[in-house]
Amino acid sequence: MKRSSDVLERDIGTLANFIGIYCGRVHAEQKKKRVQAGGAVGTLVNRHAVALCGECAALLLHAASKRLICPYDPKPNCKRCPTHCYAPGHRERIRAVMRFSGMHLVRRGRIDLLLHFFR
Repeated sequence: MKRSSDVLERDIGTLANFIGIYCGRVHAEQKKKRVQAGGAVGTLVNRHAVALCGECAALLLHAASKRLICPYDPKPNCKRCPTHCYAPGHRERIRAVMRFSGMHLVRRGRIDLLLHFFR
C-alpha cells in the first residue's frame, strides 16, 4: 500500500504536468516563470520546476493547497467528492485544464500518464 505522502506527491506532480501542458499550449504567447511557493505547498510544488504564466501558476498553487488540506483518506476523485473545496471559478478552470491536457496526452499516445485517474 502506498503511503499518503507518496500519493500526495504523485497528485501534485500530475497537477503540475497537466497545468504545464495546458499553459504551454493555450497560453503560449504569455511570459512564463518558474513557480515558487513557500510553506508546505512550496515543498510539494517547487520540486517540479514547472514554468507557468501567472494565471496558471495561481491555479496550480490553489489546487495544490486544496489537495494538501483534503480531509479524505483515501482522497476521492474531485468530481466524485462530496465536498467541493475549490474556490468559485477554479473548479471550472481545473476541469478545462484536465480535459485539454488529457486529450493532448491521448493524441500523443501517452496513455501511461492518464492511468493516474484509473487507480
